Amino acid sequence: MRLKLLLAIAAMGLGMSAHAKEYKYVTVPGDMMQTRIYTLDNGLRVYLSVNKEKPRIQTYIAVRTGSKNDPAETTGLAHYLEHLMFKGTKQFGTNNPEAEASLLAEIEQRYEAYRKLTDPEARKKAYHEIDSVSQVAAQYFIPNEYDKLMATIGAEGTNAYTSNDVTCYTEDIPSNEIDNWAKIQADRFQNMVIRGFHTELEAVYEEYNIGLTSDSRKLFATISKMLWPNHPYGTQTTIGTQEHLKNPSITNIKNYFNKWYRPNNVAICMAGDFDPDKTIATIDKYFSTWKPGADVKQPTFAPLPALTQPKDTTIVGPEAERVWMAWRAKQANALQADTLQLLEDVLSNGRAGLFDLDLNQTMKVQRANGGTELLRDHGAFFLMGTPKQGQSLEEVRSLMLAEIEKLKKGDFPENLLPSIINNKKRSHYQLLESNEGRADMFVNAFINEVDWKQEVESINRISKITKQELVAFANNFFTNGYVTVFKKQGVDSLQKKIDKPAITPIPANRDMVSQFVKDIQNAQVEPIQPKFVDFKNDMTTLSTKKKLPLYYVKNNDNGLFELVFFYNFGKSADNRYEMAADYLRYIGTDKMSASDLRQKFYELGCDWSMNVSAENTTVALYGLSENMPQALALLEDLLQHAKADKEAYDKVVGLTLKNRSDAKKSQGVYFNYLYTYATVGKRNRMTDVMSEQQLKDTDPQVFTDLLKGLANLKHRVVYYGPMAEKEVAGLLDKTHVSAKKLADVPQNKPYLEQLATTNEVLIAPYDAKNIYMRMYHNEGRNWNPEDEAVIEVFDEYFCSGMNGIVFQEMREARGLAYNAYAAYRTPSWKDRKEFFLTHIITQNDKMNDCIAHFNEILNEMPVSQAAFNIAKEAVTKRLVSARTTKIDIFYEFLTSERLGLDKSYNELIYKNLDKVTLQDIVNFEKANIANKPYRYIILGDEKQLDMKALEKIGPIKRLTTEEVFGY
Repeated sequence: MRLKLLLAIAAMGLGMSAHAKEYKYVTVPGDMMQTRIYTLDNGLRVYLSVNKEKPRIQTYIAVRTGSKNDPAETTGLAHYLEHLMFKGTKQFGTNNPEAEASLLAEIEQRYEAYRKLTDPEARKKAYHEIDSVSQVAAQYFIPNEYDKLMATIGAEGTNAYTSNDVTCYTEDIPSNEIDNWAKIQADRFQNMVIRGFHTELEAVYEEYNIGLTSDSRKLFATISKMLWPNHPYGTQTTIGTQEHLKNPSITNIKNYFNKWYRPNNVAICMAGDFDPDKTIATIDKYFSTWKPGADVKQPTFAPLPALTQPKDTTIVGPEAERVWMAWRAKQANALQADTLQLLEDVLSNGRAGLFDLDLNQTMKVQRANGGTELLRDHGAFFLMGTPKQGQSLEEVRSLMLAEIEKLKKGDFPENLLPSIINNKKRSHYQLLESNEGRADMFVNAFINEVDWKQEVESINRISKITKQELVAFANNFFTNGYVTVFKKQGVDSLQKKIDKPAITPIPANRDMVSQFVKDIQNAQVEPIQPKFVDFKNDMTTLSTKKKLPLYYVKNNDNGLFELVFFYNFGKSADNRYEMAADYLRYIGTDKMSASDLRQKFYELGCDWSMNVSAENTTVALYGLSENMPQALALLEDLLQHAKADKEAYDKVVGLTLKNRSDAKKSQGVYFNYLYTYATVGKRNRMTDVMSEQQLKDTDPQVFTDLLKGLANLKHRVVYYGPMAEKEVAGLLDKTHVSAKKLADVPQNKPYLEQLATTNEVLIAPYDAKNIYMRMYHNEGRNWNPEDEAVIEVFDEYFCSGMNGIVFQEMREARGLAYNAYAAYRTPSWKDRKEFFLTHIITQNDKMNDCIAHFNEILNEMPVSQAAFNIAKEAVTKRLVSARTTKIDIFYEFLTSERLGLDKSYNELIYKNLDKVTLQDIVNFEKANIANKPYRYIILGDEKQLDMKALEKIGPIKRLTTEEVFGY
């Protein structure tokens, strides 16, 4: 249908003249988000969608430029700039912009000279001079003032990301802070100043180091180069090269900013609780002075060389082996995207696609999936497979190609296409529930230049694609012109070690506050009144005729439901249930095979899951409410009549053992195991699993009996959906199988954190250029609910976020890490203990500096009244704008129940928040954190670490990989 052009009159009510400006906007009939799309006079695009669920707004500012637009001689530039956008302007981030300006100009020129030097000694001398000038400039720098501004207005999720075609800046703000947010962002995007450059560069390099052990990143870079060999998608990566990362150009960054960061190349995307008429007027008020760019047209590139024959390559890395394949596709805004989306779901929708049923369900491979990557200039269709134990990558590729051949022959069920449409509608409903999901759609449409009408009508168009058309497309699309990357395990000899630079820490200047920040702090906004969950009124508690406790929350928004059977026991009581949950996905009943069941659930637009955590077990059913009765009957039949299958069980055991082996090869996963072992002990939530021998010796009938036996154990039922209470209770009485008298559940044997009251070092081996390290202290402090407000403010002030002391000192001032934080953990059960930890990922030769400075700020915490005020204000605004809704009402009730509270956890904090002072934070830190012994938990290659320095800390305990994983 033709787009409607409507008029909206902005009635600001802020002393404006009677002749308020009229703002034209575009809408699309049938758009469930009721999106308004404005284009201001300077070309700035604004997408607005109202969602009144809670008084918060997801904001994205998307710039249509990314690593594709990087100059070839300074790759990584777009990503650099993303980081530098947090450093401030002439109005904030500095206490004297005039005095600072000449020093920043000198630093810029020195970097231009430095990047051209090749002699190591000359470079060292030049870098020392840059560091010296940076120290002088730093006296005027107020680090993290942007983050202080965001904390002041109660923002969450302060971050940004860069990809091939986009750089996007994200904030989740309270609904009463639109004016302050717009004022800050308009200044930021028009008047960015580059400062604190050399320490931020080092943080970016640490980000690069983290990626060195990510084989997925290497896989994508390699396959992109094969697909697009003469386009920036293939010739340069977002993070950039080592050489370019160490030889940056501030001049190039400024030129890039001035070219691409223009209003006619930017979109503001907002979803949440706001008045769109007032909001667009506010945006225009602050952003209208932003001058459009003379040329923001995207660059064009030579046509891609033909790809008519298969091409293979092999890369190596530390993680598990896998194979990726890809075919070229058209760009994101081509209508081909509709067919590709349908194609993706026919092959790999996670439940009933060809890969799902023929490869994953039958366990012919460890796992396999496929999907599209549609970018602004080009696209691709990917297949990804991981081999079983003893299986070759070539065999995995052959199996995936065989499924492509089935697709090309039309060898899939007739009802699959309508089922896909059903599930796409369900997914769309779910997306609409999220402000972030809505805003993400806006960003993608803007960056890829997809007309909003085309986006809104996509499901309708896809629903009209026939099986015959899809098969014809598949035959034309899946030709021999594909590429393959075999990722094998091994050591990448091309990785280079980079020594840490000689950086003099810059001062944090946290007591300094610019006038701009003061103005924002003093700005008067209409307050949001806190609204905490009321368990008696927001959730109905009743019993079914079978005496099952039912917790009911009404869904008044859409036709989706969630039904959860909740059991108060988990793997700590009996670790066999975890295996039973895994096994259940691969078996059927005496009437329906596992594949039949998957297809039936998918046809109904419903799905189920069974999750076994440390201390509770849930069986959940969710999807389209209209089909809930049939889906529940199917699930009950599966649980009661699951048919043990020895052949399937043996394959599940094989997959389980392979997954365990693969876990040891991932640096991040390995560290999670190490940390859990070091803090809980040999028996913990990650290692308390059935042994290989137990798995092989167990009759699979044991697991089907456990599943059937759930009907005899005490449990609660949780429902969120559009059905009436009596209707839900009646359906449960009719369909849900449960014994007349329910037995007590197995007794949990909790995994409890150990005391850590002496200095010691636990180290496990992993060959990498960086280490993961945590410091852990636990003296068995009892939980006190009256301390929660102090702890919450302490966490904001010291531990987490870019405005916290840890981030400022470890990253901003010293460039020691990309990832650094601390946390004071309180228990989820009232009778358990509190503990404290620090976390950092850093280059091997920075370990000593990290340890020394962590101890320095722990033992003598920097104290700042100004920083405390901001932290407390951030916590306050976050709490007053928080809302607990949907099924989360039950889970917050559960948290309160475990803690022995008669109110919500947030309300407990808010009740005591006003009384919290800076001295309370200081006293708390001195009593519980300062000058305490710590257990240092390190994953790394000790051949590259200063072990003598670690010996001075305390006794070193070397752990083997087998000890850490328990197998």
